[in-house]
Amino acid sequence: MGQVLRREEITQLIKSLHNEGKTVVTTNGCFDILHVGHVRYLQKTKSFADTLIVLLNSDKSVRSIKGPTRPINNENDRAEILCALSCVDYVVMFDEDSPRNLLDEMKPDVYTKGADYTMETLPEADIMRKNGTRVEFISFVEGKSTTRIINKVNREQ
Repeated sequence: MGQVLRREEITQLIKSLHNEGKTVVTTNGCFDILHVGHVRYLQKTKSFADTLIVLLNSDKSVRSIKGPTRPINNENDRAEILCALSCVDYVVMFDEDSPRNLLDEMKPDVYTKGADYTMETLPEADIMRKNGTRVEFISFVEGKSTTRIINKVNREQ
């Protein structure tokens, strides 16, 4: 079972993992209504390293990105659900719209993003290059998204 860490704990954790010879992969997102697309994405992400750290947008961050009606599930619930997945080792929340600063502090071995990005469009690309972090792009599961789920629920009401 995964564990929620405070932001200030993450750098020391990664140093310890690297000292043990372990690799670290990270990804980020809102993970508001967890669905099979999220699960497969996280499983694939974990396949790139020994330890998966999920950077979770806080409620404040989700509202800033997605609007005032989101998130549907609060940050503590979303973190607990992610920690229940066997592929997730740690969850760290962040308040900013982008995890750029946190990624720069962490310096993970691998960073994953959805395949709707490329190195040319990835906002964190400069940080990844500077820190020597490998970037992997993961395809989405067709037809699976939080927005699609919300729209379906709204249509059926």
